[in-house]
Amino acid sequence: MMYQFCARTDQGRARDNNEDSIAFEEHAKVAVLADGMGGYNAGEIASGMATAFIKSELSRWILEAGSTAQAKEVRRAMEICVDNANMAIYNSANSNSAYAGMGTTLVVGVFRDDRLFLGHIGDSRCYRLRAGILSQITKDHSLLQEQIDAGLISEEQAVNSSIKNLVTRALGVEDMVMLDVNEHLVEPGDLYLMCSDGLSDMVNDELIARIISEETGLDQKAGLLISSANENGGRDNISVLMVLAGESTERRGLFARLLGK
Repeated sequence: MMYQFCARTDQGRARDNNEDSIAFEEHAKVAVLADGMGGYNAGEIASGMATAFIKSELSRWILEAGSTAQAKEVRRAMEICVDNANMAIYNSANSNSAYAGMGTTLVVGVFRDDRLFLGHIGDSRCYRLRAGILSQITKDHSLLQEQIDAGLISEEQAVNSSIKNLVTRALGVEDMVMLDVNEHLVEPGDLYLMCSDGLSDMVNDELIARIISEETGLDQKAGLLISSANENGGRDNISVLMVLAGESTERRGLFARLLGK
């Protein structure tokens, strides 16, 4: 399986700085997105630390481990890298009063052959577009999601809720944090979209699906998503990281030979 990566971030229309951070490593097929929180510049410090540390450490492990690494080893490597990043952010917040209380959401993906190992903390999301159907494949760690799960509020009511941005889990806020990791089968043509809530709060799923289904390149799709979020208010920083899956050139060549082409 071949993977194409594209990442874009934008300050939005209401914020004075950008506390989102995105990073990817094409050779290791690692993608990381974080949405920081905290006073002053603390949010961008937390998100920047998270993406830089996890991309570097996880990519290095994957490249050194090679193709022989088992699924449980990949999952464990993700957990260790995130634990180490969590402790680094937590220690920084506790050693510098300007950074007190800082933290960040996180989405991290590792693509290996036809598998995606996807981890997340907080309310930044990952969507998958497959055969024209958009699915949210992460579940928000938020007070709002807990209310939905408990049947206290409907999905329709949640759209206008005043507690949208209250997360129940974040990286760097406590000395320990739990990373939810799930494994997904990847099919050729799948498009994966990681995003901060600056996109998902401003653009509904129907419009997201319509934009990323268009016959345009990833960079154009990313630009349209950000433009749509800004046109709808741009009340937060907006970040998108897209990964497109396609068959490897070797596999396509084999099929062509089998078909006599």
